[in-house]
Amino acid sequence: MREPVLHLRPEKERSVLAGHPWIFAGALRDLDPGLVPGTMVTVCRAGGDFVGRGYVNPRCTIAVRLLTRRDEPIDEHFVRRRLTTALALRRALVPPDTDAFRLVNGEGDGLPGIVADVYGSVVVLQCLTAGAARLRDACIDVLLETLAPSGVYERSTGSVRREEGLGADEGVVVGSVPAEPLLVREGAHRFRVDVRAGQKTGFFLDQRDNRRLAESLARGRTVLNAFAYTGAFSVYAGAGGARRVVAVESAARAVAAARDHWALNALPAADAEWITADVFRYLRTAERSFDLLILDPPALVKRRHDVAAGARAYKDLHLWALRRASPDALMLTFSCSQHVSRDLFRKIVAGAAADAGRAVRVLRHLGPGPDHPVAVAHPEGEYLTGLLLEVD
Repeated sequence: MREPVLHLRPEKERSVLAGHPWIFAGALRDLDPGLVPGTMVTVCRAGGDFVGRGYVNPRCTIAVRLLTRRDEPIDEHFVRRRLTTALALRRALVPPDTDAFRLVNGEGDGLPGIVADVYGSVVVLQCLTAGAARLRDACIDVLLETLAPSGVYERSTGSVRREEGLGADEGVVVGSVPAEPLLVREGAHRFRVDVRAGQKTGFFLDQRDNRRLAESLARGRTVLNAFAYTGAFSVYAGAGGARRVVAVESAARAVAAARDHWALNALPAADAEWITADVFRYLRTAERSFDLLILDPPALVKRRHDVAAGARAYKDLHLWALRRASPDALMLTFSCSQHVSRDLFRKIVAGAAADAGRAVRVLRHLGPGPDHPVAVAHPEGEYLTGLLLEVD
């Protein structure tokens, strides 16, 4: 039985024809509100020409997420092609001494709503939309076939699933996943990853290349790792020869894990300082300066209508961080807020620099590693943006 056919409104075709994988409800002429969320549909231009095939959720603003622009069936063979292509790309781009990486990055790998992260012999799978949930079993079958993992753990939770009308789906789905954190390798460094309760799928894989950059800049410097979480940036800075690393994190459990990672990587205990505190409060009250500052806060803008308030929080963070920067200090600063564009983030930093009375230069624009590809027509996929700054 052929899937339903939906037609674009003539005046709403441009972004879809340019390659954007999302089709909003208002762009469709004949969206049937009775379609079951996750149903596969064919999308055509107003005149009937084929555009692509994807899955629908008439309850959501993003009504259709396109999977392909070819006239091909969406079945297990399709999923296998997508996943084997994604795996081949990672094998070409991820160093062989690293066994923790992102295998599937949603729209960037042609599988909207699906995220798969590899941690050694375990795969953590997220199916964040109704259509992704329909492809779940095919994804698991292909993962078992291509990677032969010891276990697959599902962490399909969060606000996107709630918007899609789905509940949380979490737990071991195949094989065995230890209750204790998994030991993984990132080059010469080792980390323990809690795939059951850690942030995201257990670790911030998207920052791997930026951690290497921090390592290359740390020698002889006093380093502030703000929002340190489990201390990955701290380990890299310490391994890079930092004179001292000060890690500030509000969650005591994360601070304990950061200490453990420092010891696990055989770094001198005397070279690190662990502070359990709110970063904003710490920056206001600390009477010290730093030669290298790393700011990697959680998303300060979670929804589009929170941009103004979030921008003020980002500006306040940078204002006080710049006041703690030594002359000629370097700063790596990031936003993982999808609704804060690269241009807006740079403007926020510029405003903070002006208020702090510091001259700041951009040395490099930063983002996630190449195992987090983004479709060129899908700027919404560029959630992580960052800057390497020099502070006079």
